[in-house]
Amino acid sequence: MPQSVSTTRCRISSCGRSAAGRSAREYGEPVPARPPALVERMRPFTSTIFAEITALATRTGAINLGQGFPDTDGPAEILDAAAAAIHGGLNQYPPGPGMPVLREAIAQHQRRFYALDVDPGSEVLVTAGATEAIAATILALCEPGDEVITFDPVYDSYAASIALAGGVKRTVTLRWPDFALDEAELRAAFTARTRVVLVNTPHNPTGKVFDRAELELIGSLALEHDAVVVTDEVYEHQVYDDAVHVPVATLAGLAGQTVTVSSAGKTFSVTGWKVGWLHGPAELVAAARAVKQFLTFVSAGPLQPAVATGLGLDDGFYTGLAAGLQAKRDLLVDGLRAAGFDVSVPRGTYFVVADAAPLGFADGVELCQRLPELVGVAAVPVSVFHDDPTAASSLVRFAFCKRDEVLHDAVERLSRLSSLV
Repeated sequence: MPQSVSTTRCRISSCGRSAAGRSAREYGEPVPARPPALVERMRPFTSTIFAEITALATRTGAINLGQGFPDTDGPAEILDAAAAAIHGGLNQYPPGPGMPVLREAIAQHQRRFYALDVDPGSEVLVTAGATEAIAATILALCEPGDEVITFDPVYDSYAASIALAGGVKRTVTLRWPDFALDEAELRAAFTARTRVVLVNTPHNPTGKVFDRAELELIGSLALEHDAVVVTDEVYEHQVYDDAVHVPVATLAGLAGQTVTVSSAGKTFSVTGWKVGWLHGPAELVAAARAVKQFLTFVSAGPLQPAVATGLGLDDGFYTGLAAGLQAKRDLLVDGLRAAGFDVSVPRGTYFVVADAAPLGFADGVELCQRLPELVGVAAVPVSVFHDDPTAASSLVRFAFCKRDEVLHDAVERLSRLSSLV
């Protein structure tokens, strides 16, 4: 008569006992300590500074300029399209690569703005935000020990994705105040193990927009070392003054070796939707999809047609977005300078990096911990985005993606800081 599965399993494991049927404790032997619940490579990532600062802002009632989320909803057209999709029955699993209407809209967007020819059928993948797009790509491309080059200060999810893959993070530091790229440091970062170069432009947290020459240098070294360039371009439509966003995939020889990532959250002020995408050569997109299907399987069905609607908005929306954010940037930059900070004026994103040293704060972490209580404003220390915290010890990041009245209030509160320290 066949044994039950439970009986077989019990004998295989000895039900926690020795071969003679007695436990180690009964023999007086030491019981092995239970290993930590979290694997070692992920222990540095148990919490994020954004959650900590948001909790502090909530507890103190401070204006939260720390986390990068708008305080207004997106365009009515896409909100209405989402509601229509929900009420129209698009509430079950969408196709794995994403709904055709959104994949086609992504391809048209890339053609319209950058003259890129993207096949929506095989070269586009819809993801749960840009974070998943990057994680799926890194997990798909990197074997344990492979190296990924990043540019510090760097968005914290990059390091976590690299750690999940068992990869090695190699950093090139962008230094205050202009955050220029150091060519010698970049060249030294490449090795025989370099698998991916992860570029974020416009760059969070610095607001830097990599220029064409910098991107061509990065691209040429990637080609030389047969590395894939993964570009996070979620702030592509938030570029100011005379800066120009240059997608790496538009550079000579790089379309076949680049995975481009973007999302709806930042452009359309719907960060909670978590609808992102990637595009690139079919074989790289297929590799990322092989991983993505076991992370989230598919991505928010009824929101995909709405994002497609957003991508098709006229040029007036996109130029108005940049102009409106540039005015907010100027408001906050002027206010920070008046409060006594040194400021690096960003040319992209919706973040401003400021130096608190002129106010007597050598430690940005300490300032950000005290700021909500001192004046009722929350910010994020830039040092948490660095492997080497001393590279940005007195720098703090503020977000200006808020309503004008909120920014005016924050500036007025910050103006009191110098008299309190």
